Amino acid sequence: MKRTYDEINDKIKKRKAVVLTAEEVIELVKDKGVKKAAEEVDVVTTGTFGAMCSSGAFLNLGHSDPPIRMANISLNGVQAYGGIAAVDTYIGATQMTDRKGGGYGGGHVIEDLVAGKKIHLVASGPGTDCYTRKSIETTISLNSINDAYMYNPRNAYQNYTAATNSTDKTLQTYMGKLLPNFRNVTYSSSGQLSPLLNDPHLDTIGVGTRIFLGGGEGYVAWAGTQFNTKTPEIDGVPIGGARTLALIGNLRGMEREFVRGLDIFGYGTSLAVGVGVPIPILSENVMKRCAISDEEIFTQIFDYGVSSKTRPVIGKVNYADLRSGKIECDGHVMRTSSLSSYKYARKVSGKLKEWIESDKFTLTVPSIPLPKEGTLKELR
Repeated sequence: MKRTYDEINDKIKKRKAVVLTAEEVIELVKDKGVKKAAEEVDVVTTGTFGAMCSSGAFLNLGHSDPPIRMANISLNGVQAYGGIAAVDTYIGATQMTDRKGGGYGGGHVIEDLVAGKKIHLVASGPGTDCYTRKSIETTISLNSINDAYMYNPRNAYQNYTAATNSTDKTLQTYMGKLLPNFRNVTYSSSGQLSPLLNDPHLDTIGVGTRIFLGGGEGYVAWAGTQFNTKTPEIDGVPIGGARTLALIGNLRGMEREFVRGLDIFGYGTSLAVGVGVPIPILSENVMKRCAISDEEIFTQIFDYGVSSKTRPVIGKVNYADLRSGKIECDGHVMRTSSLSSYKYARKVSGKLKEWIESDKFTLTVPSIPLPKEGTLKELR
């Protein structure tokens, strides 16, 4: 069975496309088999929602009168980058406020912009013959500035390691609170709904793929940073951090529900982003991959109590067991908790499904395939 993008888009435009979420298609394949399911289904929608630290937004703030070349920029007390051009800036999700108390960062600025809130801008520059002004303090909003688009260098990790703690003290990490003596394990993936786990070798995902991003429309801009194809696999599916995506989308089309600033206690700030990728069922093999379930997806458990790039692996576990609330590993009984919201991953995949079914969203053919080989480089 072979199907083309044009054939699928033609059915979408006629509102005849059969679209299922990655969760729904599991039962269909169990009931009817891969071949029959591939004949019936045109698109499978995926979704994930969780902390994506390598995120941010490019903003063009507009010129003042007289004009200023902004070299030092603060948005609600959060430092933004001033080394692009006169009034262009980039605000990163993990940049924290310089105000007393903290708990607020670039991710919150982005959320507040999407929510339509006023943002306090303070900027200064050296003053030049063409940009004579040296300082400005004012308020901006998403509607008052020229341009605002999200650009995230690394999102939608294909899989991610789980974390535990062997030491005698509680650790506050980007994987959340890790209790002493292996008492808990945290993880961060939507498993069977996760975009890159449903297309593990990126046969349908590439540069130019149209996606759901933060409640609006976005695109895959490039391979994400730390893109890695050498992660160990089980049945063709990576068991740890592997491929990633660089994503871009208009901030003005997004919804606050799917763009949320985070304060990770004891670690810092971040941004939770909803990402959904449609997978066209071009062949039976694509359908087979989309039917993967939590029972078939494994991740490794790392000991974050060891401060080293090569933390020890104490075992591996599938996502069905992780979602059960308790696991046993290496003789330890551990409570489990997720840093990724399965509820919202389901909401993302469902919303993307609705868009496609109602002809509000068609599929794009990738203009460039993502790398089939690539490894992480080590800083020395």
